[in-house]
Order: sequence, then C-alpha cells, then structure tokens
Amino acid sequence: MASRPMVLTLFASFFTMVGFYLLLSVVPLYAERAGGGNFGAGLATALFMLSTVLAQVGMPRVLARFGYRAVLAAGLLLLGLPALLYVPLGEVPAILAVTLVRGAGFGAAIVALAALVTELAPPGRRGEALGLYGVALTLPTVFCGALGLWIVERSGFAPVFLMGALSPLLAFFAALGIPSPHSRKENEGAGLLILFERRSLLRLFLLFASCTAASGVVVTFLPLSAPGPGPFSAATALLLLGLSATFFRWWAGRFGDRRSPRILLAPGLLCAALGMAALSLEGLALLGGALLFGAGFGALQNTTLLLTMERVPEKEYGLGSTLWNVAFDAGTGAGAFLFGFVVGAAGFAWAYVTCAVLLVVTIGLVPGTRGGKLP
Repeated sequence: MASRPMVLTLFASFFTMVGFYLLLSVVPLYAERAGGGNFGAGLATALFMLSTVLAQVGMPRVLARFGYRAVLAAGLLLLGLPALLYVPLGEVPAILAVTLVRGAGFGAAIVALAALVTELAPPGRRGEALGLYGVALTLPTVFCGALGLWIVERSGFAPVFLMGALSPLLAFFAALGIPSPHSRKENEGAGLLILFERRSLLRLFLLFASCTAASGVVVTFLPLSAPGPGPFSAATALLLLGLSATFFRWWAGRFGDRRSPRILLAPGLLCAALGMAALSLEGLALLGGALLFGAGFGALQNTTLLLTMERVPEKEYGLGSTLWNVAFDAGTGAGAFLFGFVVGAAGFAWAYVTCAVLLVVTIGLVPGTRGGKLP
C-alpha cells in the first residue's frame, strides 16, 4: 500500500484538493462582494462545476490517448495558475471566466487521480486504498474551508488566491514522479451513455448526485447564512464537517473490504438528510448538523466510488472514475445553482430543509440485493 507511486498519488490528491477546497467557498464570497449578489455566488460554484463536468465527459478518450500522468499534470496547471488572476481582474465576468478554466483543470486532474488509485491498489485492498485516497481528498476540508474564510476576514482575498494557486503546483511536481501504472489500453468507446445500459451504475450515479447537490448548497450558502467569526459560524461548521467526512470516508473504505459496502447507502443518506435539516437552525444544532452531514457524505463518497469501480472492468477504470466524478461535480454545481433560486425566494432555511427532503426521497434509489450483488 505504501509503494512510491501510491504515496506520490496520494500526495498529489491532497494538494489538488487543498487548491480546490481552499477556494470553493471563497470564490462565491468574492463574486458576491464584487457585485454579483447571492445569484453571482451560486453562479460561481455552478460554472466551476459545469466546466469540470464538461471536461470530465471527454476524459475516457483523453486518458486513452495521453495516459493518466500527462492528463493529471495538465489538469493541475490549469487548476492552479489561473487563480493568480482573480485579484488583478476583479470584475464578476472575469471572475467567472477564471473559474471556468480552473474547473476544466480540476475535472481532468480528479478523474486521473481516482483511476490511478484504483489501478495501483493491491489485490483485496481496494476499499482501503480508496479509503486512504478519500482521506487525502477530504482532509483538506478539515481546515481549508475554515482557513480560507478566516484568512479573508483578516487579510483579504489575495493571500487565499495565492495559496490556491501554489497548492496544485505542488501536486504537479508530485505527478511528474508517478510512473504510468499500466500497459493496457483504456477503452475509448465507453462514455456516459453507458449509464442507460447498466442500471446499477445509473442508480449509483443518481444517488450520489443527490448527495453532492446538497453539498453544493452547504459550501456555497453556509458562509452567507452563518457569517462572521465565533464558535457558531460557517467557519466552525465547515471545520467539523470536514473532520467528520474525513473519518467516515476512511472508515467506509475499511468496512467495504470486509462487508458489502451497499448496506451503508441508506444509512448514509439518512444521516446526511438529518444533518441538512439541522443546518437550518443555529447554535449547537448548526454544528451538530455539520457533523451529521459530514458523516453521511463521507461514507457515501467512498461507498459509491467503490461500488462503481467494482462494476466496470479494468479497461474502463477511466470511465468509472469519470462517472463518479461527474456525479460529484454535476450534483455540486446543480445544487448551488438551482437552490440559489430557493434561497432568493424563500431563504436559507427552506433551501436546507428542501435538500433534506431530497436526500430522504433518494433512499428509494438504493439497490436491493440479488445474490449479494447489485442488480
């Protein structure tokens, strides 16, 4: 598990997500203060995720042609370097344009990383490998969301954007040391339309997208609904959410190597729903909601990725990673954009409660068993 390629991949994963999460809540806030309002804040997240998804859709073909390492390195440069332009440009249209470029880079990098980890995992320990990968991805949520907002409150936006540019560059240098792990050819013909041919993949896709839609609402609007310093603020809530998600994503990976990961789907959705409902409240209930949502979201991230990768052959690991990441990012962007209208019409609390209802309804997508396998 501690091979040099795996360590470098996990290192690159960590600093990729530092660059992502550090700016995920800061850029919407920057767009809002630049004159975009709540709609501009939601649009910033939505456009980032739209660009990410559009890049991801073509990734199976791109990975087949250029390989995991080259795609990862190019994506990291596009994610990091444009962040240096946020401050000198400063107007809402320019902010959104920079965000589009960064989103494309993130889409390429994150698909390559998940495929790399899956292929580098030792036999019989894929769940644990994906759990460690999950820790590398979610550990930045422990401090990046809170850290970004804390720095903005005390030093302004410029230092955060500088850190958001440098972190992917560290990941880029790690990526240069990762050897190509395979000699086989990635399946170029596989694409997103395969969802309509494989029912189990479609259900996992829709289930996870519903949860990430709620996550998009949290990262975009929680800093606006619970602003300012103090123990019961968005910064504290995002810190607790990150801690909870990191632990339960790791735990779900180890669980998935020992028992069927499928049995975590319904409890994860219910836990996330209860957390979303509590986020509509204040004080200790707000912090408890962050812990609950983080637990459900963390468990579902690892479980759905593991189940997706189990249901594609080795020559389609790039496709499996694409499907999971599209569900993640399309859901996040759609949640931020669509629930922006709910916030504008009915307020933050109704947006959180509506997300909770969506998650409860999504339990109906949890597959049954047929001989211990997903249908």
